[in-house]
Amino acid sequence: MSATMDVKIEDGKLALTEHEGVDGWDASTPMTAVGQPATRLEGIEKVTGSARYSYDVRLPGQLYAAVLRSPHPHARITRIDTSRAEALPGVHAVISSANTPQIPWFEDSFVFDTTVRYVGDEVAAVAAVSDDVAADALGLIEVEYERLPHVTELEAAIRPDAPKLRDSGNIAGEPTVYDRGDAVAAMAGADVVIDAVFTTQAAIHNSLEPHGCTVAWEGDELTVWASTQSVFTIREDVASGLGIPEHKVRVIKHHMGGGFGAKQVAWKNDIIAPLLAKRAGRPVQLMLDRHAENLASGNRPPTRQHVRFGARSDGTLVAIWADIHIGNGAYQVGGEASNVSGMYQSLYRCDDVHTESRTVLMNTGPAVAFRAPGHVESAWVIEQVMDELARRLDLDPVEIRRRNYSPIDQVEDKPYSLPDGLAYCYDRVTADFGWANPAPPAVAGSKRRGRGFAAHDWAAGSGHPPAYAFAKLNPDGGIDLVTGTQDIGTGTRTGLAQLAAEELGIGVDQVRVQLGDTASGPYSPVSSGSSTMASIGPAVRGAVADVRQQLLRLAAVKMEVAAERLTIVDGRISVIGTTDQSMTIAEVMEDVAPANLLGRGARGPNPSDVSIRTFGAQCVEVEVDTETGEVTVLRVSTAHDIGRIINPALVDSQIHGGITQGIGFALTEERVVDHRLGMVMNANLEEYKIPTMLDVPPISHAHVDVPDSVANITGAKGVGEPPLIPTAPAIANAIFDAVGIRVHDAPISRQRMLTLLAEHGQSAAPEVAR
Repeated sequence: MSATMDVKIEDGKLALTEHEGVDGWDASTPMTAVGQPATRLEGIEKVTGSARYSYDVRLPGQLYAAVLRSPHPHARITRIDTSRAEALPGVHAVISSANTPQIPWFEDSFVFDTTVRYVGDEVAAVAAVSDDVAADALGLIEVEYERLPHVTELEAAIRPDAPKLRDSGNIAGEPTVYDRGDAVAAMAGADVVIDAVFTTQAAIHNSLEPHGCTVAWEGDELTVWASTQSVFTIREDVASGLGIPEHKVRVIKHHMGGGFGAKQVAWKNDIIAPLLAKRAGRPVQLMLDRHAENLASGNRPPTRQHVRFGARSDGTLVAIWADIHIGNGAYQVGGEASNVSGMYQSLYRCDDVHTESRTVLMNTGPAVAFRAPGHVESAWVIEQVMDELARRLDLDPVEIRRRNYSPIDQVEDKPYSLPDGLAYCYDRVTADFGWANPAPPAVAGSKRRGRGFAAHDWAAGSGHPPAYAFAKLNPDGGIDLVTGTQDIGTGTRTGLAQLAAEELGIGVDQVRVQLGDTASGPYSPVSSGSSTMASIGPAVRGAVADVRQQLLRLAAVKMEVAAERLTIVDGRISVIGTTDQSMTIAEVMEDVAPANLLGRGARGPNPSDVSIRTFGAQCVEVEVDTETGEVTVLRVSTAHDIGRIINPALVDSQIHGGITQGIGFALTEERVVDHRLGMVMNANLEEYKIPTMLDVPPISHAHVDVPDSVANITGAKGVGEPPLIPTAPAIANAIFDAVGIRVHDAPISRQRMLTLLAEHGQSAAPEVAR
């Protein structure tokens, strides 16, 4: 059955709701393609080096662009002279605020603004016959600056006497306040109160493939090959910036080397490249190098979280209070940079909750969503405080969480679609880890061992409309899927092919998936929030179900039997319950060849009477060396309520990647800024320390393969972001278990660990600590 449509007027506008027209798979439905660790469809391309990325685009006459960036954290441009750069042989275009219209960007700024607000802000750009010539041209541009006071530290930026980035001050907009009950009054009745301040650092995405694009004009139509998490967002923002209709802009994304949230929005390079190409009259490629990538393409914002948790003597929470400051950088970029307050309101049962969150402007690169934005930062605090409450009340860390378990969404006052999802994760991960077993020896020379636990929720993995897909059944029995979504390196092509194969009853190798092209694919939302499969998957299944229905109607005529009596298994159509009468799909289609059967699918609405979330929990074991301050993660067990598992190999890949980033956030990753100069000191992969394979311990994933049939017709929910959320606090809790020190400030670097050990009289080398 094809999708159905409901249309009505809401607030004077058309409101469109579509339904898949397909029943969800029951949890007991036997599966052949779904649930299997199918090999990635693009695997051979990637391992042979033939996979095409944005950097690999080469067009006749293509030029190469470079961007001149501000050396100052805050300054006013008083003069700019590009004449020498323009005269350099091989240079075909130079643009800056001096010769470019003021194109609004980042809410209150322009693509080329006469005020720069962080080191790395765009000042001018050139397009030349090679990267080397472009770099030489940048050195010929003369710029005079009037330097202005700057502030690059979160704590300093919120002080009344701090240098101001805007006339209105450094607090962007009004505070975001949430109240449930009266947290202050309830806190007075608590038997134990934790009152503490925690901080988290600015972290850099460091996708292996930097941001960038290649663009070409053909008349008044523009094609953009972009490394992006949303081809439709790039189309919309580029068209808006250039002042041309959206249908004049085509955006293509081939393969992609990661995004982690930073590529869900359009950046200035996406508009600078078309401006250069228009001026030069030739295609232009603008790919950022690592230094520019780590300065000007987003980061996880630093936070300061002052919290009070109150509990009764039995461990049940009576009040949660949080005052949160989020360092948003110099500009407010589209996309959710950090909803830090959300998990305070939802993870544990508590009638009285107050959160107040403020976004702080600073002279640093703009913050943007980074894998599980806000939840990573809040989990660092919430899960350590829950452990501290357990310690003071002499309770097991898992037990205190069970006593505060909530089967309902307290913010929306709705039951969860799977009310026991988090409790099931508690059971699975503690059993897998052996939490109830005696702990290993805690002391060996200078080494101390400890175990930690942490949990999380995640609200975005349920997927959502609108999302559309087309399916085309070919005469040979194979099927083409066409959708506008993008595979950002997660294996989306393969997962969608498995859904299609399951619905039609064919092999995954008979499915071809076309993604990432606004000219051929119907609309699909941004690949973020762990929502891609849960958003576009139902639309794909709906489109293939439409084709399947048409196919069975054709077969019914040819086989002289009612369509309702037919089924398809392994590409063969037969009467249910017998194999005496059967035909292959190709045999049915040969009579209508060269015609195709075309199907259309649309993602239906989420149910309004339940809340759909993903949950998870992790146990870790660490070793702390009190002589060196080194923290080594020895093993991790994890369990995540993510609905039906479409492909366990893809899920394991996301689990391992998320935990690896969580280890980096906990121990090594931090954007280091010289606050006096306002400069990032480690905007490279040598000095910004991401984990290597040697830092990744054995990871055990206790699969929670429980379809959420309420969430959508595939039963799947998102998994990309949740694994990162509990890792850092679980490590911090394990460190406390090992050495009895509560680490309030992330990351837990060797230097920080040595300093804390010295302060607590445990360091074997106190002279190292400062």
